[in-house]
Amino acid sequence: MAGGEVRGAPGGPERVALKKEIGLVSACAIIIGNIIGSGIFISPKGVLEHTGSVGLALIIWVLGGGVAALGSLCYAELGVTIPKSGGDYSYVTEIFGGLAGFLLLWSAVLIMYPTSLAVISLTFSNYVLQPVFPNCIPPYNASRILSMVCLLLLTWVNSSSVRWATRIQDIFTAGKLLALALIIIVGFIQIFKGNYEELTPSKAFNFWMTPSVGHLALAFLQGSFAFSGWNFLNYVTEELVDPRRNLPRAIFISIPLVTFVYTFTNIAYFTAMSPQELLSSNAVAVTFGEKLLGYFSWVMPVSVALSTFGGINGYLFTSSRLCFSGAREGHLPSLLAMIHVKYCTPIPALLVCCLATLIIMLVGDTYTLINYVSFINYLCYGVTIMGLIVLRWKKPKIFRPIKVNLLVPITYLAFWAFLLIFSLYSEPVVCGVGLIIILTGVPVFFLGVYWRNKPKCVNRLIESMTCWGQKLCFVVYPQGEGAEEEEEAPSARHRRPVSKMALRKK
Repeated sequence: MAGGEVRGAPGGPERVALKKEIGLVSACAIIIGNIIGSGIFISPKGVLEHTGSVGLALIIWVLGGGVAALGSLCYAELGVTIPKSGGDYSYVTEIFGGLAGFLLLWSAVLIMYPTSLAVISLTFSNYVLQPVFPNCIPPYNASRILSMVCLLLLTWVNSSSVRWATRIQDIFTAGKLLALALIIIVGFIQIFKGNYEELTPSKAFNFWMTPSVGHLALAFLQGSFAFSGWNFLNYVTEELVDPRRNLPRAIFISIPLVTFVYTFTNIAYFTAMSPQELLSSNAVAVTFGEKLLGYFSWVMPVSVALSTFGGINGYLFTSSRLCFSGAREGHLPSLLAMIHVKYCTPIPALLVCCLATLIIMLVGDTYTLINYVSFINYLCYGVTIMGLIVLRWKKPKIFRPIKVNLLVPITYLAFWAFLLIFSLYSEPVVCGVGLIIILTGVPVFFLGVYWRNKPKCVNRLIESMTCWGQKLCFVVYPQGEGAEEEEEAPSARHRRPVSKMALRKK
């Protein structure tokens, strides 16, 4: 479990600090809970549509898990070599410098995580409202309002207690695995009854269209998107118990488990539906339930709702830590590097994540933005794993508790380059807009971070706003433990004003 507390030596001054309480079970729950969202329940048809056969679709699902495993092995090495919260952002900043790290942070905070949170929240509300509006799409306003209520509720939970947040993650991860286990068990029952015609080699590889290289790349992108979230545990490394041991263990347990679950869930779908039925369904798991579960078909929409609820919680938990890490490095306002004096939760960072998501819900075309998110997300993965090779060259003697074979990052980057080149060729507008979103952070970096000798009036305004935010949220900077305290980046020290509240705590 995870949590934070106000700590102090006996008879000594009270200190506020994040506490290492995310154990192995919660670590696995964070990875699995963030990977398994709504995708496996409602959109396996994307892979099938581009592959043209059941057999090749199943191969793509296994391949997607294999590539995620390669990436997670690289992240395991980076996570124990650079044991800092913040994941990709912390590694890119450490290896490539402040500008590269800031651009990754900028795109993540501005669009990547708010858009993903908005999509998951809207999926949650649509499935909760489905029984109320069985014959039509839920009303726009009702869906948005319920999504916002859910988001605000989970923001309050994450602000009140990290322990509550991780317990929710544990419970809902177990719930979604049980729902998928139900689908897999029913699928095996179907196979034992002899209902596996679509899975026989002659039928499974009976192509109704010949897939091109482009189609295969699109199918792989669909599968890879379903596996996104495998790197999220790296965002909370500093809150892990024994990260050099539990980080790789959690990755090695979670990725194979998710790959197994995804593959056999798809096999179960094909025991109940023909490829044509699956392609015509907008909610594959719901169709599966209606065909095989009878009276208990309501279990499937409820399972999707529970799955997405846990996904929202996981995204909030990890994305707020990214804001926290960015502020600590001096790349975001210093208020976001503070935690509550009692609950030890990063309330300002959580509020920023929540507010950005609410804005996306209100003013953005969420489902169009998700196309840009997919490109930016995949670009960040590749740059981070490229950093592993650069770090091997720049610091060959640094202590590495885990050291993967160089073929692992090279193989991953080969897949990454293939998909990136194809994406640029086939979707130049989407990729171009994605690159523009990233590059808008360049002037912001030079004005907000690189330019240190700002006018005194600007510094006074920043300090007064920081102090006002501290009083509003009742937050202070985490206080380290002497030798164990991590060194701050010079930019973070430069931007951090000393407030009266922080002085009182000291």
